[in-house]
Amino acid sequence: MGKKMEFPKWHDRPSDSNKPVNKQDVLDAKNFLKLADHFITLANTKNKTIRATDIKFVMLYATARYSAHVGKNVIKVEDQENFIKHMEAQFVDMLRENFSDPNL
Repeated sequence: MGKKMEFPKWHDRPSDSNKPVNKQDVLDAKNFLKLADHFITLANTKNKTIRATDIKFVMLYATARYSAHVGKNVIKVEDQENFIKHMEAQFVDMLRENFSDPNL
C-alpha cells in the first residue's frame, strides 16, 4: 500500500507576503482573512432576504461541493475518506477558533 497523502492544515500559512496573491505558494493569512470576509459579506447581504439559519447550510454545501471538486480534480486524492476526515478536522478547528473570538 502507498504512502498516506498529507494535507496542509488551514492555518499553516505565512502571516503576510510581499508577493502578489497569484504568485504565493500558499495564500498568506492577511489575504486569507480578506477573502473569507468577501464570502461573509455576501452571506450578510443575502441575510437581508434569507434566514441566517438557511445561509449557514448553503455555505456549508457550497464549501463541501467545492472541496469535493478540489479533492477529485485538482489534488486527485486517492483516499476520499482520508480527505473527508482531514476537511472535517479543519472545519472543527475553524469553528472552535471562531467561537472563542470575543469580537464575534
